[in-house]
Amino acid sequence: MTHNPIRVVLFVNGDLPAPDRVRDQLSADDTLIAVDGGLRHLETIGVIPDLIIGDLDSIDQAQLQLYRNQGIEIRQFPIEKDETDLELALDAARDLHPQSIWIVAALGGRLDQTLANIYLLTRPDLVGYDLRLIDGHTEVFLIRDTAIIQGEIGQRVSLLPLNGPAAGISTHGLHFPLLNETLYPDKTRGLSNQMISPTVTISLQTGLLLCIHETVRQNERQA
Repeated sequence: MTHNPIRVVLFVNGDLPAPDRVRDQLSADDTLIAVDGGLRHLETIGVIPDLIIGDLDSIDQAQLQLYRNQGIEIRQFPIEKDETDLELALDAARDLHPQSIWIVAALGGRLDQTLANIYLLTRPDLVGYDLRLIDGHTEVFLIRDTAIIQGEIGQRVSLLPLNGPAAGISTHGLHFPLLNETLYPDKTRGLSNQMISPTVTISLQTGLLLCIHETVRQNERQA
């Protein structure tokens, strides 16, 4: 794999409701990592991984051999381990020192896995990376100080505080603005805001905000 790529894209074995949208966002310069059964999503959109990683219990061995024959790097770990396959893949991505790490198809399906995937965004060693979960319909990322969201008027944005209150929050470009305010984990005020501008800015002084940006409107979602 190429070190210092601009972006590393990890494909996880979760739901991918809009594979075509994800494929259209990929660049020829991306480093692509199949996280175990996430290989199926790469095959669906017709691209070849640079690395396959995990315990590989979700991949047929004959299929895996075909990739070995093509010279694709494969890193196999024991099934019984302390880390999920995605956590191991994030270690591999971090070691490449990219600017961005995208995690594809890590939402939906089992609730415990989805929550664990979201909490992986809080890893201290990944602070400073553009790290986000995407599936073609939604992007999820952490805001530690400031963020800019590019999208379309009418798209939904939710802001959820993690690990305690998030204070000093100010927004511009949302239907319900916040001005130096606090959001609390046991309150739902940050849910279901809406973009009134193609560019939204969000800032906070203390705490962590989980931003959930639905990148399509409800009526644009595939059945």
